Amino acid sequence: MKSHHHRLMFMFLVIFAQKIELLTAKAFTGTYGINYGRIADNIPSPDEVATLLRAAKIKNVRIYDADHSVLEAFSGTGLQLVVGLPNGLVKEMSANASHAMTWVKENVQAFLPKTSICGIAVGNEILGGSDYELWEALLGAVKNIYNALDKLGLAGVVQITTSHSQAVFANSYPPSSCIFKENVAQFMKPLLEFFSQIGSPFCLNAYPFLAYMSDPENIDINYALFQKTKGIYDMKTDLHYDNMLDAQIDATYAALEDAGFKKMEVIVTETGWASLGDSNEAAATVNNARTYNYNLRKRLAKKKGTPLRPKMVLKAYIFAIFNENLKSGPTSERNFGLFKPDGSISYDIGFHGLSSAESSLLSLKAVQSQGLSKSYILILTISAAALVLFLKQ
Repeated sequence: MKSHHHRLMFMFLVIFAQKIELLTAKAFTGTYGINYGRIADNIPSPDEVATLLRAAKIKNVRIYDADHSVLEAFSGTGLQLVVGLPNGLVKEMSANASHAMTWVKENVQAFLPKTSICGIAVGNEILGGSDYELWEALLGAVKNIYNALDKLGLAGVVQITTSHSQAVFANSYPPSSCIFKENVAQFMKPLLEFFSQIGSPFCLNAYPFLAYMSDPENIDINYALFQKTKGIYDMKTDLHYDNMLDAQIDATYAALEDAGFKKMEVIVTETGWASLGDSNEAAATVNNARTYNYNLRKRLAKKKGTPLRPKMVLKAYIFAIFNENLKSGPTSERNFGLFKPDGSISYDIGFHGLSSAESSLLSLKAVQSQGLSKSYILILTISAAALVLFLKQ
């Protein structure tokens, strides 16, 4: 009888360990993430940023390259990191599979598993952009990076994506009318076909801030800020929208369904609101930025979907951690940060600044240096409890 119980116990442990491993391979934990842009010469060090994020309990992080100082700083922190293959490397990776393999080995494999790299974003906002050669190169780069991961046994751990702007869509109002632009669709559909095969989501950069500024006379700012508003009604789907972000996401779902990819998940890889702008950017104020980001955080904490996809829990990466003083363009571009360059908060949405984070946070690296990750501690704890129960029988 005991040997039978032991066999059952062994099977239980194997299945449970596999489930834990599947959980750790996901590219997004919970619903809230943040973008770590670094086009600045006055922001905290990567080590300080890791401390700040752990104190804020923000686990999901995207960077726009694979800077080794960041990858080293995030080692042992438990932060889930998506690294970026910059647009400037996309053509090279598309043309040369061996270069793709080298890039993956040097910038991903070399840092696993201590640094939790869970995704690679291949390019950013390429389709709909001005470089048509990049449009043609994108799918080849995606496939070569994926094949490199696959050959290294990492395809089940590191997810491949690419993010799109609103420029890929036509007729996005009302949401149900949205489709991909005709010139984009011929490149988008093969990309979506491949992503569908490997289980990757559609990544959307969605900015109600930009949409509002493009048409302030016809868009209620309360609708863009998740404030009380009459919203919009989509007659085709008989759905009501009380905020613009949900409408932008459901417009994306409509375009995906039109293209034949009804089951693909949409993840928001960038969204935010500027706290300062030029004279023609009147909506870029501290109060509006605080309102948008506070209400967005509340919206994500509800762990619910959109009107069109109520069971598909919305996940979003906020843009961004810091104001970036070296970015070009209008003033708003340099003022999307939740935190100031010195690590203090730009405005209060419930997070604390770097100084309080450093004084209150116990180093996770010190804990992990004692031996085991949280996943394996959990396995051992449950295993021990199960073993006691079996042996009592």
